[in-house]
Amino acid sequence: MSSTKLPRVGVGIIIHKGDHVLLLRRKNVHGAGSWSTPGGHLDFGESPEACAIREAKEEANVTVSNVRFRAVTNDVFAAEGKHYITLWLEGDFSGGEPRVNAAYEMAEVGWFTWDALPQPLFLPLQQLLDGNHYPPESL
Repeated sequence: MSSTKLPRVGVGIIIHKGDHVLLLRRKNVHGAGSWSTPGGHLDFGESPEACAIREAKEEANVTVSNVRFRAVTNDVFAAEGKHYITLWLEGDFSGGEPRVNAAYEMAEVGWFTWDALPQPLFLPLQQLLDGNHYPPESL
């Protein structure tokens, strides 16, 4: 099977504040209307940790500490013809007042508990929560 389309690398950062996680509602980008963590494309030469820290600041005005690897998901958006390998990291909230910093891409931001997440969830986050990740025992 030959294709000129190649997967891209995305990075998602799960930001913990006590028993809450920070989520953003997406708009004007694939997955519009769904909720996800801050995240985005890995830039050339950038480490996943640096990408996660950058995206948290750019999108939600927050800083994170203790950033560490969590898992990898394989995310195919069939209807949009997109394929991502998403590197999931997690970290601890360390400052800033959460707000929508990337108004073109995000509609709202908020803290949620794991048992009361808003719906629908962005495909990569849903994959992670459904256990469709590598390594399988990482959560």
